[in-house]
Amino acid sequence: MADLIPLAPAPVAAPVPAGTLVILDEQAQFLDRDYVAGGSPWRLLRLPGGSRSVADRWRDGAAVRAGEERFARTLVQQGLLHPLYRGVLDVESIDVVIPVRDDVASLRPLLSQLLGLHVTVVDDASLNPILIAECARQFDVALIRLETNRGPGGARNAGAGATTRPLLCFLDADVSLEDAADVLERLSAQFQDPLLAACAPRVRGGLGASARARFERRFSPLDMGARNALVVPGGPVSYVPSACLVVRRSAFGSGFDEQLRTGEDVDLVWRLHDRGWLVRYVAGVAVTHEARGTWRHWFGQRIAYGASSGELAQRHGHRLAPIRSDPWTLAAWSSVLLGQPMVGARVVRVTRDHLRARIANEGGDVGEVANKVVNKAMVGAGAPLARALVRTFGLGILACALHPRLRRRALIVFVVGTAWRWRHERFHLGDVPLALADDVAYGVGVIKGAWHTKSLAALTPRINKSSVRVRDVIGLSKAK
Repeated sequence: MADLIPLAPAPVAAPVPAGTLVILDEQAQFLDRDYVAGGSPWRLLRLPGGSRSVADRWRDGAAVRAGEERFARTLVQQGLLHPLYRGVLDVESIDVVIPVRDDVASLRPLLSQLLGLHVTVVDDASLNPILIAECARQFDVALIRLETNRGPGGARNAGAGATTRPLLCFLDADVSLEDAADVLERLSAQFQDPLLAACAPRVRGGLGASARARFERRFSPLDMGARNALVVPGGPVSYVPSACLVVRRSAFGSGFDEQLRTGEDVDLVWRLHDRGWLVRYVAGVAVTHEARGTWRHWFGQRIAYGASSGELAQRHGHRLAPIRSDPWTLAAWSSVLLGQPMVGARVVRVTRDHLRARIANEGGDVGEVANKVVNKAMVGAGAPLARALVRTFGLGILACALHPRLRRRALIVFVVGTAWRWRHERFHLGDVPLALADDVAYGVGVIKGAWHTKSLAALTPRINKSSVRVRDVIGLSKAK
């Protein structure tokens, strides 16, 4: 379906206009005088000439000056720079589309928050359509009735096809917007960038008092974190959910893949990316999404998310790999786990020397640059790798812990991978059982999806190529 998404304008034809307020990504790091590291995905970028001073000026937010427009576009495309667009909400530019099936209890309060907006409710073959119709009539919104259930993606497509305004705001019925006008104003302002196809706010769990609700508030699977980011496969934010998603109609094309009952939002975001469009995550704007009402539904939701990886992997290949790493990072941490840290230290040292040799002709303190890059890319990869292993293979790791010779290593991986959840959150002992259940359910779902599609793509690690050679690491030649 990728060919049914229109191509984005070429970046070279859309420089960031002078006068636009921009801010450097908060995770961007200047290395020596000529380099900046960061972005989506993380990279090392050389800043020639006076580019460093320009980027440094944007660190705390500043306007793009004449002559800086193309440089600003380059950094925006790489996720190192974020435009700070402002605007006034134009309700005539947005159609709000809400797919729903029987959930009148959630639909009613949401519609009460959307008064004054152009709203279309899509009844996706509800068992009691009269209740949905009465609710739509009460709030004077448009209603589309589907006689056959088409799933969330199909219902959204039906709503998009029945509306005409340039922006589409898709909302799930169980989402809550404290100030809908403010949310839509701040999201719609992002579309001043002609290369932007979609943007999404932060989706946080609700404020319920139950253990499930409290866990959801901290670890909702729909929460992409507290940092603004360009959404890029393999980046810090690799997708955004469609619980609240604003899309440029001219980029929407054929819309959601209706064959996907879950994961259709991930698929759409990646197809937009593949056609050259930008998708932005705006963490400063937040909506809430309630946890599932029962433990059975909560657990089932996690399984469904995991199971979606099977069909997504058929469409997007290695992007669904449970682990993505280069061979030497894996080798370094595997050696540490096997009780051979000196082997891991040698791998890190050779990799650092290799990078130093590659950038030696570009001037500056290449040793400092190489040290920081390798520390970030290799030394800092241990806990995220453990987290990725536990997320998908947690049950297998626990099974390994039953073997006396594997127990200590398996438990180290499991504890580190589980604890990594709390790197940005305060630890609560009551979260631990739910965290374990969350990971188990997701892992079961991935296996279920692989079984359904008869493919191991979503269970197969992605090992990226490395320019470091085996002979360098084992000492047959020196890194140059």
